[in-house]
Amino acid sequence: MKIILLSACLTCCLFGNWSEAADYSIVVSKDTKNQPEWQLVLDALMERHDGAVVVVWENDVTETLAALSELHPRYTCFLARPEEAGRSFVAAVHQLTRKYDTDPYADTLWGILTGYDAANALAIAETEKPLQVKKVASGTELALELCEEGIWYDELVKNKKVIKESGGVPTEQSGPSDTTRALADTLTDGAADLFVTSGHATERDWQIGYTYRNGTFRSKKGRMFGFPLQGESFEIASSKPRVYLAIGNCLMGHIDGPDAMALAWMNGVGVRQMVAYTVVTWYGYGGWGVLDYFTEQPGRYTLSEAFHANHHALIHRLDQYFGQVAGAAFEPGSRSLPAVEPNAKGRQLGLSAQDCRGLLWDRDTVAFYGDPAWEARLPTRPKAYGQKLDVKGDVYTLTITPQLDSRSFKPVNTNGAQRGWRPIVHMLDHRIENASMIQGDDLEAVIADDFILVPNPRVVDRDREYIIQFKADRIE
Repeated sequence: MKIILLSACLTCCLFGNWSEAADYSIVVSKDTKNQPEWQLVLDALMERHDGAVVVVWENDVTETLAALSELHPRYTCFLARPEEAGRSFVAAVHQLTRKYDTDPYADTLWGILTGYDAANALAIAETEKPLQVKKVASGTELALELCEEGIWYDELVKNKKVIKESGGVPTEQSGPSDTTRALADTLTDGAADLFVTSGHATERDWQIGYTYRNGTFRSKKGRMFGFPLQGESFEIASSKPRVYLAIGNCLMGHIDGPDAMALAWMNGVGVRQMVAYTVVTWYGYGGWGVLDYFTEQPGRYTLSEAFHANHHALIHRLDQYFGQVAGAAFEPGSRSLPAVEPNAKGRQLGLSAQDCRGLLWDRDTVAFYGDPAWEARLPTRPKAYGQKLDVKGDVYTLTITPQLDSRSFKPVNTNGAQRGWRPIVHMLDHRIENASMIQGDDLEAVIADDFILVPNPRVVDRDREYIIQFKADRIE
């Protein structure tokens, strides 16, 4: 075991050789590590991730930058007690993990592992078996045709539900006016692997209907309860491991005390990974886009990878079209974000100064909770386009193949905000440096140290091949 202790007055006190690349690093505060019940969580993570390096901070998580830059781990797990994991902490992690090197993108697949208490966090840390996401349930429309089976209830249209049986096709049916119990049942009897929500919410509740009256889910002391419009409230309890995307909800990811919804999802409903806003949401790029990568490209990405692919897409849009503010830091939820006009390329895409504000609003405010290396993935299904990376020596060739004719690069589902047109992102399983382009300059690809990003071509040209080829050195 390698442990790096940091403090404000001591750059690093090191045990073991930590100057080599690490696949997995665990970042934890000295106060958390010193609590025996949280040390058990740390021990569980180290047991699951052989060779993990532990970086301990004393006063502020940003003290870890020098160590993390040197380690440059593929995964960084921020182990935190709930009282540490508030809105500012999420923003600090976002900003920190973009500084391991000099490019503007996140430099690691990160997650914040917390829980209602140490026992809850331990259950998350000890969850090892990968999750194959076969059953999906949602309180908003999604591309159910790309899922194995599932059900969604419409937050916009009363009594509308769509259901898909395994091996079948999505079918619209009439649902209840109050969907509180029906949605709760998908988490208990229905045992959904993935739960998706949108609509009005606070740190204490989810208001199920968006355009009509419906019931609510509410949290209290790490437990979840359903409150239908009529009848008594009831507890919603499940220990089945699942993932949760609160992609369109305000504040669902803000842990502001023991009654926070996020903690109830983890402790009471079995959530092992969760994506959610820590602020009110109005722009939507950082949340809704996770569906574009996770459910609409089934099997291509784990949830952790899909979250980070969408964040790469957001940073790319800021960097390419609003470059002068792309690296600026702001308080999460700040009302004084700059509204910079886009450059000429941005104007061609129809972007405006309001898009600059929206991207900055979303950039550091969407949380990813859970172990970033734990795998939750949809079964592989046909996709709108194929992407294949071939590596021969130091030559990398990424081939993108349209598979739905003229629809290959178009949005799959447009429910929500800022949907579709996401860039093509290919994650590398190792780091590279010194990349030099051989073929595909006109596709304006970004070659980062651990991923390749290709702006969405938008229009399919049948007379060309979509190939990016470059040389690069592998970082051992």
